[in-house]
Amino acid sequence: MTTSVATEIIAHVIGTERVTESARYADVYNPATARVIRRVPLADAALVDEAVEVAAAAQRTWGALGLAKRSQVFFALSSILRAEGEELAAIISLEHGKTVPDAMGEIARGLENVEFCAGLMHHLKGEGAQQVAGGVDVQQLKQPLGVVACITPFNFPAMVPLWMIATAIAAGNAVILKPSERDPSAAVWIADAFARAGLPEGVLNVVHGDRDTVTALIEHPAVRALSFVGSTPIARHIYAASAERGKRVQALGGAKNHMVVMPDADLDSAADAAISAAFGSAGQRCMAVSVLVAVGEIADDLVDRITRRMAGLTLGDGADPGTDIGPLISAAARERADRILATAPEEGASIVVDGRTAARDLEGFFVGASLVDNVRPGMQVYEEEIFAPVLSVVRVDTYGEAVGLINANNFANGVALFTRDGRTAREFQADIEVGMVGINVPIPVPVGVFSFGGWKDSLFGDTHMYGPESFNFYTRRKVVTTRWPLPSESQIELGFPVN
Repeated sequence: MTTSVATEIIAHVIGTERVTESARYADVYNPATARVIRRVPLADAALVDEAVEVAAAAQRTWGALGLAKRSQVFFALSSILRAEGEELAAIISLEHGKTVPDAMGEIARGLENVEFCAGLMHHLKGEGAQQVAGGVDVQQLKQPLGVVACITPFNFPAMVPLWMIATAIAAGNAVILKPSERDPSAAVWIADAFARAGLPEGVLNVVHGDRDTVTALIEHPAVRALSFVGSTPIARHIYAASAERGKRVQALGGAKNHMVVMPDADLDSAADAAISAAFGSAGQRCMAVSVLVAVGEIADDLVDRITRRMAGLTLGDGADPGTDIGPLISAAARERADRILATAPEEGASIVVDGRTAARDLEGFFVGASLVDNVRPGMQVYEEEIFAPVLSVVRVDTYGEAVGLINANNFANGVALFTRDGRTAREFQADIEVGMVGINVPIPVPVGVFSFGGWKDSLFGDTHMYGPESFNFYTRRKVVTTRWPLPSESQIELGFPVN
């Protein structure tokens, strides 16, 4: 597609500089219209070097700043996000396609972590013990790593950056944020908001780019840690390449989240939850429910209730107040969803509601809400992370079959159980091998004082995101053992020290 020379260029943010020159650019689309609205420069290794140099210099001052002064930045940032969140939501809706209320919800969840980080003085407390041996005291300190890289996905252009960079900065690090090149403007808005909140220049830098840019961050010796959210193949690669270079890394991958509905469940509540969890944000959430597991004889009734509710969903531009489901992020995403849906009947499933029909006359990257019944493991619609508004229904006879089905899946991000029976719910929590579990809660994203992350191929690394675990990830522990002998004491002991 030919891009007008007047198209806005989104800038890199490096210290106080706004850099737009580049040898390579990528187009940024409004996915509701399939039209290019902006262009984004793609950083090369030289620009990454410059950003890391600026960040390293800023980190030395920021890391030495008093904790009370650091925390003031987060109180101020919270006020900015609350007062100006609608502006940020409009930017997200334009470049991502999600509805404005959905974007506001995303900002609210990011704000949870900002406000959690405002209590950084508590989160950075070390531990200590006096008199562990005669006249010997021990103190464990939490100290920043230095420069860290945060690589964030297109589907949450504000929330995930706020999950990563807020904690990294609160812990005393400087950050290179590499947002998705598909919807990069939110990252620049957040960097400006941090600056207005009082964050010193150079502590947060935004470097746009693609795979080459990520490779430069992985290979840079001064980047001490990387946080990533995206697909499993890329998460696996970033984890391996970073670990090989001795870097700390947390890499969150894909998901195939199941929602189990027991025969005793409130089917109306379950149907409402399935609609919300499967089709919100056009299914482009790593916590979206993409598989509904109907246990026993309820499947026909449950499918009917979901089908009737789907008839009321409106497909359209996320900026329009009446829209329920916006577009997918790109033409490639739409084509992939269309292709996988087309395989369902060929493999023995039945398409109850075909979202391709609803999207036929729309010019953007649309796929309407789709419901596929009689799905089984092995089918593409079951195995693939479609990342579109597609809900598959798997029918099983027993609770045990449902648990076995989920535990056999390579992904283990989130899962939900709908039941009225407390004993079943308690057993499910113990039996299921998934990182985040909801009981009558379809999208069990933990509140900000806990941490987010799955198991198996949904997480590479052993530290979850935001909350207490995130402060552990962005700091390193140093143990100081102290003894103050009297001037007259003199002792030589060549044996191994014991307490």
